Amino acid sequence: MQISMFDKSNKKYIKEASELLIESFPHCYSDSALEEVEMCLSEDRIAVMAVENNQLVGFAGAIPQYGVTGWELHPLVVRKSHQFKGIGTLLIKALEQEVAKRGGVTIYLGTDDEFNKTSLSNCNLYEDLFDKIANIKNLDKHPYEFYLKMGYKIVGVIPDANGIGKPDIMMAKKII
Repeated sequence: MQISMFDKSNKKYIKEASELLIESFPHCYSDSALEEVEMCLSEDRIAVMAVENNQLVGFAGAIPQYGVTGWELHPLVVRKSHQFKGIGTLLIKALEQEVAKRGGVTIYLGTDDEFNKTSLSNCNLYEDLFDKIANIKNLDKHPYEFYLKMGYKIVGVIPDANGIGKPDIMMAKKII
């Protein structure tokens, strides 16, 4: 498997990236995946890819924010058949290196809990928020634990961001 900058001229990989978005987030990208990939590949953004046997098996992107010091990680997708094999870790590490080269200090992300996968869902986060964050529990393979293992920290929560009881968990990591 090879991790590299996303080959923006390779239409096959662009098509496969849009298919990965639909596979991973059908509720978000079923009708806009190709447009999202094209935005991820725009000049000001960073995109890295994982290729195995001439097939795109994952990609990750970053969007410059706050000048170039803060970057939003968006998206991170790995083909379902290749998940839990370290590909996401390799993509994140490559992305962090590229962000650092461009002057990035912090990478942040929002990891939505739209499907009741953490103890932060279906509760009033406007009360005792910091206690609830400190005692967060993963109920069903929510990716926040992956990001914790990668060195990211929960820095906040946007209550009800995706509807009542469906928060967005904000995470960040200093990369220099």
